[in-house]
Amino acid sequence: MGRAFEYRRASKEARWGKMSKLFPKLGKSITMAAKEGGPDPDMNPKLRTAIATAKAQNMPKDNIDAAIKRASGKDAADIKIIHYDGKAPHGALLIIECASDNSTRTVANIKSILNKGNGEFLPNGSLTFMFSRKSVFEVEYPKRDLEAVELDLIDYGLTEMEENEFENDKGEIEKTLIIYGDYESFGTLNEGIEKLGLTIKSGNLQFVANNFVEFADEDLKEIEELIEKLEDDDDVQAVYTNIK
Repeated sequence: MGRAFEYRRASKEARWGKMSKLFPKLGKSITMAAKEGGPDPDMNPKLRTAIATAKAQNMPKDNIDAAIKRASGKDAADIKIIHYDGKAPHGALLIIECASDNSTRTVANIKSILNKGNGEFLPNGSLTFMFSRKSVFEVEYPKRDLEAVELDLIDYGLTEMEENEFENDKGEIEKTLIIYGDYESFGTLNEGIEKLGLTIKSGNLQFVANNFVEFADEDLKEIEELIEKLEDDDDVQAVYTNIK
């Protein structure tokens, strides 16, 4: 699915100690999930998965509980999920996912970061047909036969599965399994993964490019610098690209 670029970046950030910046974003994901489907993880698969994702990043339980409680507060009522389309240098495509209580502030910040990074802000919907919305789960590599896992999960909405190999924060090679399903299958696919006893490291709805593009190393460096600046913005939850 062309996600090698994302995992290379995640591995590098872990080694550089940047993962702690994720806590506010993870907390916001938990709050939004609780706001949408209620504060009980047993009844809310999105919240259950958001909590599992936070735990996989060693987010303290107190932070998780506080994020759930914020869902019933006034601040959470004002937060909306917004998506912006953009281009990075060398034509790389970007969908920027934000959670914001002030869209005027957010769009101004996104435009500024793109302009300073030789990118381009595109009209909303420009990239609609170049990306597909999918349910994406990363789980610990299973001990059982992968073909059996795939056959079992097809009944729960699996559309594709791939192995992911990367260097972890200790410099060791680690493998996980990436599981894809349609946008509407998030809840059922989450249920199937749990029933099989697979350990979820992360799970959410993502924009996945329909076609991926390879870029030269020197071009990737410039693109990555822009993506990092976008991700450093407090309102940005995720940046999706068509980079292979």
